[in-house]
Amino acid sequence: MTIRVLLADDQALLRSAFKVLVDSESDMEVVGEASDGAEAVRLAKSERADVVLMDIRMPGTDGLAATRLISADPTLAHVRVVMLTTFEVDEYVVQSLRAGASGFLGKGAEPDELLGAIRIAAAGEALLSPVATKGLIAKFLAQGDGSDGEGTVRGGRLDALTGREREVLVQVAGGHSNDEIAERLEVSPLTVKTHVNRAMAKLGARDRAQLVVIAYESGLVRPRVE
Repeated sequence: MTIRVLLADDQALLRSAFKVLVDSESDMEVVGEASDGAEAVRLAKSERADVVLMDIRMPGTDGLAATRLISADPTLAHVRVVMLTTFEVDEYVVQSLRAGASGFLGKGAEPDELLGAIRIAAAGEALLSPVATKGLIAKFLAQGDGSDGEGTVRGGRLDALTGREREVLVQVAGGHSNDEIAERLEVSPLTVKTHVNRAMAKLGARDRAQLVVIAYESGLVRPRVE
């Protein structure tokens, strides 16, 4: 199946470069280009995009707002968003995940990294840039002000999980693959996949990236203090 990619960036030159790169691959194609977030949301619907490469900073509706709109639209539940940013090590990382992005990538990433990111996102996996460590992500998630009570609400939602699903969620938050989790818990990868899917369904998570956010915001997993 060909991965349908939408490019959302206010820099035409950058979109052009990404388009050449993406269209050079046999398993993906660019189906649309947007210069702002509002246009990205419209094109995600009309062009049936699978993955959106979304710039964070754009005029009008920015990338974060557009990602929230995509995540909140049931008709776009299949769409995965990869945020593109010049600043990888800052709170934009966490804002992107909270908005519903499957991950993020620096604009200075190598071509293979970008193409790999598209494939990872299309497969429903969580994409975490090597530059922004899991510890940093955990730190920012733990620093939420909690004024909206979100952590408490999500903590309560964890009651729906079985003991094994909680164990698997902890491993997912640690950035481990299904195969790695299977080895750690001494079960089959298929069993792990089943637990992950059930946890996603119970917690209303779009993908593994959202499971990571919930694991930290609920307090199930806490950042290490270096």
